[in-house]
Amino acid sequence: NTLLKSKVLIGIQLYAVREDMKKNPLATLTALSQMGYQHVEHANYNNRKFYGYSAVEFKKILTDLGMTMPSGHTVMTTKHWDSVKKDFTDAWKYTVEDAATIGQTYVISPSMDETLTKNYDSFMFQLELFNKSGALCKTQGMKFGYHNHNFEFVEKFNGKLLYDILLQNTDPNLVMHQLDFGNMFGVGARGEEWMKKYPGRYASLHVKDEIKVEVGEMNDGYDSTLLGDGVVNPKALCLLAKKISGTHHFIIEQESYQNRTPLECAKINLDRMKTWGL
Repeated sequence: NTLLKSKVLIGIQLYAVREDMKKNPLATLTALSQMGYQHVEHANYNNRKFYGYSAVEFKKILTDLGMTMPSGHTVMTTKHWDSVKKDFTDAWKYTVEDAATIGQTYVISPSMDETLTKNYDSFMFQLELFNKSGALCKTQGMKFGYHNHNFEFVEKFNGKLLYDILLQNTDPNLVMHQLDFGNMFGVGARGEEWMKKYPGRYASLHVKDEIKVEVGEMNDGYDSTLLGDGVVNPKALCLLAKKISGTHHFIIEQESYQNRTPLECAKINLDRMKTWGL
């Protein structure tokens, strides 16, 4: 598998600097580039625009800054499937097409249609769509991907965790998984256990650390924090992932900032991560 041997890259999920990207995408990307970031992952694609720019325009901005966008997050829902034609809607086809134009390797859905997690059959239909989306992405030389939150490690069908069903019913040749080991921490799921259970399945990680708080980003008593300041040990997880998970994309994401600015955090996180020996 060539992907397992692919070059390791460290990037940032632009959701980590979402307010800055909203105010001034160009200035924010320039600041990230000056910090040493060479790769970004988008969290904003609407009406064929990335942060207000077409795929061609956004790619030029990134190229001029010496950056690439190897992956991005666009939620796939049932609205993207035409049950009469038994095919994806134009909106989803454009999503894949624009991702290819930008130069992505992975088109990632950062969550799933909640209506489809209510019963087993509709959940299995969602996974079937993931595989079909993987086949569509493959025509453009990419893979489809799924990024976890925390419900997948709590909710069950027939006594089996949703996340097990997900991993067992998505085709590894078409669908990659991006493990967010921070999102799962508050509900008691541990990154290392899942990496060991499904070796080779995580081409990408969301690299996070977590601290105990009262409410938490996902109402589970944890907020993300600077890498190395929390309880997760992200360095150990990243090194393990590189060794057994085929991970080559390491994407920094911090969503709470403890009195620093998001851009300050982005810089500290990159500087720290560069010392990990990835």
